[in-house]
Amino acid sequence: MPRYPEDRKAAVLGKLLPPHNRSVPEIAKTEGISEATLYNWLKQARQQGVPVPGSLNNSPEDWSGEAKFAVVIETAPLNASELSEYCRAKGLYPEQVARWRQACIEGAATQENRDPVVVGQLKAAKQQIRSLEKDLRRKEKALAESAALLAVTINCIGLFWCGRHYFYSK
Repeated sequence: MPRYPEDRKAAVLGKLLPPHNRSVPEIAKTEGISEATLYNWLKQARQQGVPVPGSLNNSPEDWSGEAKFAVVIETAPLNASELSEYCRAKGLYPEQVARWRQACIEGAATQENRDPVVVGQLKAAKQQIRSLEKDLRRKEKALAESAALLAVTINCIGLFWCGRHYFYSK
């Protein structure tokens, strides 16, 4: 089993990964390296956190989040025609890239909510809402009780004392 220098390994991986994304069989044939070795290198790169899109048989929607993010970063400076050319070369649709870009923006927006100060403010606001809702329920019960007593009082006004008996005045 031959050992390859790290610089050659990095150069070959550069051809396999974005923005080139050439196929493993194609690189194996041109570089004279076995496909198994190339797949092992891709697996190692994926384990090290390098965004590896996966095999060409996989749908781009099945790519990891890192790979999608790498595509978004690579396509950020491109205009519409360059983006279309890039997408054709990678087997993507510009709509996918736009959707991934929007997901990255939304993810960054939700990250702001994770700021400790904001989290503390949200927690305090939720506690205040709970307290106010509890107070509202208590006051609604008191109002319902007052309404019931008022109804009883109105019904009792119709009664009057005549000697030893109460009579209705209806």
